[in-house]
Amino acid sequence: MPTLLKKKSTEQQDTSLAHVLRVAELAAEKKAEDIKAYDVRELTLVADAFVMCSTSSEPQHKAVMNCIKEGMKKVGLAPLQIEGAQQDGWLVIDYGAVIVHIFRKDARLFYDLDGMWADGKEINLDLD
Repeated sequence: MPTLLKKKSTEQQDTSLAHVLRVAELAAEKKAEDIKAYDVRELTLVADAFVMCSTSSEPQHKAVMNCIKEGMKKVGLAPLQIEGAQQDGWLVIDYGAVIVHIFRKDARLFYDLDGMWADGKEINLDLD
């Protein structure tokens, strides 16, 4: 009988974690707030992890997105897709195993993805 889901190797998991930490550091460089990451491997097939952060203005929203895109490009990772616009209050950058959500504060409260994915284990980002 064919197997539909293949378990990820430890190396793939380590790579995903490294990408999560890199994205979080890049967001922090541009002063994004409330940066959190969730391990969602047990909850969805869409990704291994979600990274979420908040911004307080449209220029900061754009700066965080650009910093993440450029910083990940330097480690050889280009986004598969980017959805949303700065004026919409929510941008999604899809890196395959890691999906990044950049919210304006009010949009983050409204959509409550943190609550939706709260069953996922929060990843310690150690951004201090």
